[in-house]
Amino acid sequence: MKIAVCIKRVPDMESRFRISGDGKVVDETGLKFDMSDFDGYAVEVALQITEKLGQGEVVVVSLGPDAVQEALRKALSMGAARAIHLKADQVPRDGFAVARALAAELESGGFDLIMFGKHAMDTMSGVVGPMTAELLGLPNVSAVSKLDVEQGKGTARRELEGAAEIVEFPLPAVVSIDEGIARPRYPSLKGIMAAKKKPLESKPAQLDPTRLEVTKTELPPDRQGGRIIGEGAAAVPELVRLLQTEAKVL
Repeated sequence: MKIAVCIKRVPDMESRFRISGDGKVVDETGLKFDMSDFDGYAVEVALQITEKLGQGEVVVVSLGPDAVQEALRKALSMGAARAIHLKADQVPRDGFAVARALAAELESGGFDLIMFGKHAMDTMSGVVGPMTAELLGLPNVSAVSKLDVEQGKGTARRELEGAAEIVEFPLPAVVSIDEGIARPRYPSLKGIMAAKKKPLESKPAQLDPTRLEVTKTELPPDRQGGRIIGEGAAAVPELVRLLQTEAKVL
């Protein structure tokens, strides 16, 4: 079983963000970065699959500047066998451009399974995995909360509102992993030391011109302080009026 896991380096979402001087991107000065949470779940699931089968290889792939190698090394310290760094000055905002670069690398890799997190924590778009599957002509299952792989096929569970969906699919395939499926393991000291010697190949990303341009980025407005309009049942009419006239949610 040969599995590729595509991961992304993202800012710590607990950080205090600022907009850069050009008003288009987030100022990265002083920000901490890590592997996106959902990508960590995907790495863990891939490792568990190969451990259950008793054989296989987990390859982690990431696109971006040299700094993404830190996230790749973390995945290697968790137990991935090798890493591929698709080098680019920055990660395009255009998900299709990213998908094309990943597909160009993955199509000749002979992978039985290609895994993504459900979405990256910075963009929250969730489009790169399905786009990559379409470009490779492979089946795709997104938002997977449970995954079993054996005998050339996979079975995935997807959580729906008030229900669940069970999907069977042939391999090779592309899946996007949801939260709750597995808790990523902590890299051990032995794993961290071993990761330094594992192969990490760096090559230029095959990026096409992007078709999406960000012209302006803004932080959400500060939350306004609450106010007390009364107590008990007597306050209900005024509350309803405010919800209709000010909040406009009724």
